[in-house]
Amino acid sequence: MSDKKEIVISVKNLTKRFGSRTILSEVSLDIYEGETLVVMGGSGCGKSTFLRHLIGALRPDEGEVWMFGKNIAKADEMEMDEIRKQFGMLFQSGALFDSMTVGENIALPLREHTKLDENIIRIVIKLKLDLVGLRGFENLMPSQLSGGMKKRCGLARAIVMDPKIVFYDEPTAGLDPVMTGVIDKLTMDLTKKLNITSVVVTHDMGSVFRIANRIVMLHEGRVLEIGTPDEIRHSKNPIVQQFITGGAEGPISFVQSGEDYLEHLTEEIEI
Repeated sequence: MSDKKEIVISVKNLTKRFGSRTILSEVSLDIYEGETLVVMGGSGCGKSTFLRHLIGALRPDEGEVWMFGKNIAKADEMEMDEIRKQFGMLFQSGALFDSMTVGENIALPLREHTKLDENIIRIVIKLKLDLVGLRGFENLMPSQLSGGMKKRCGLARAIVMDPKIVFYDEPTAGLDPVMTGVIDKLTMDLTKKLNITSVVVTHDMGSVFRIANRIVMLHEGRVLEIGTPDEIRHSKNPIVQQFITGGAEGPISFVQSGEDYLEHLTEEIEI
């Protein structure tokens, strides 16, 4: 990215351990205003743990995470509440409340964090649903929606507070190729139209190269490589090449990867 772009998130020497296992080790990178940064890597590489640090759900054992001029690694709960109002989150499952209508799900952040009149809230709901291609869906229940529709509703909720940053956790997981393309296009369109900074965690290679301005690959808890899609596609690193091509043979061992994942999963469950 150009030096003229403002840094909205700066991660410095981020290290996180769960028990005896180091999940993230001295991770450092800057995320720029208006870009789509994709974080990719194999199961157990630390990308989900990294995302949890960016949203303040985890605190690092060492290092700093700067957002909106504050080190959120040191922020108290009141400060984090104010910071969270400035970003949105699309969860892997959509994370809609089954007992609420689509409109009520989307309105929840506005009702919790603002004093907007209900008439204004209804207008905002319609506008956000229109942005994700679901005009008129506000009275439906989540059980009446397809998986792709739930993701789009989750995205409408993520942008309802007009955030400066949106985080995406595996946004195309479980979707067919057509709906994956729809979600990818929405991500790109909203990033541009709303001047949002997007941080996307995924291992869907099709999505990675469609939406990213820059890509960071994590491997064994460290930043292995950062670059533009073209730079990553032509990387000389055999680990990067094996990952993006899906090769069964190479420096990434399937057996070791499985063992790492199970160990990581066990430690996550214990936390």
